[in-house]
Amino acid sequence: METQKTSPWLIAFRILFTAALIGSIVFIFRNSLQVAAVSSDRSYQVMKIVNSVLAKVNLGPLSQHVIRKLAHFCEFMLEGFWLMLCLRVYTRHFVRHMSWPVLGGVLTALTDETIQMFVPGRSSSVRDVWIDTAGVVAGLFVALLLLLIARGLAAYAAVKKENRALRAERDRLLLAEREREHERLARRAAHRAQQDAATQHKEEPQ
Repeated sequence: METQKTSPWLIAFRILFTAALIGSIVFIFRNSLQVAAVSSDRSYQVMKIVNSVLAKVNLGPLSQHVIRKLAHFCEFMLEGFWLMLCLRVYTRHFVRHMSWPVLGGVLTALTDETIQMFVPGRSSSVRDVWIDTAGVVAGLFVALLLLLIARGLAAYAAVKKENRALRAERDRLLLAEREREHERLARRAAHRAQQDAATQHKEEPQ
């Protein structure tokens, strides 16, 4: 029995998405390993940037606490996004196995909060685990939506291609039928002309 050859594009996407997933998890853990002073300073800098942008549209300002929670949500949302894409390139039945990336995201969140327990000035929080998990789920659904849109567009393109092929085949058959009809009419006309010529020849006086 022949095994189906894996597409080079699929291999490339597996490498790309796996590397992106690993990178996002490393980014999460690096942030958790920062001591409280460094982490607070980074949050403050991000808060200033975000509030300056929000001020231009008459929104905000956001507190540093909110910024930190949004940062938790966004970094885990990115992880969930890559988890879903990794699931897609490793199995065709990715919707059926969505519990796998959810479990992976929860384990990452628990590990992340455990790491913070041993970092000076940092602490773990059950609420942060829930925020992280919500981010993972949000990222999963964003990726799932994009995958379903891509699948729908691919199906639409395939249907259009099939319809074009069917129309081309129909036109070819119609053209062939018209050519056969023309040939039949031409043969009939030639046969009638022969009959008329024979009749005239018989009617001519000897």
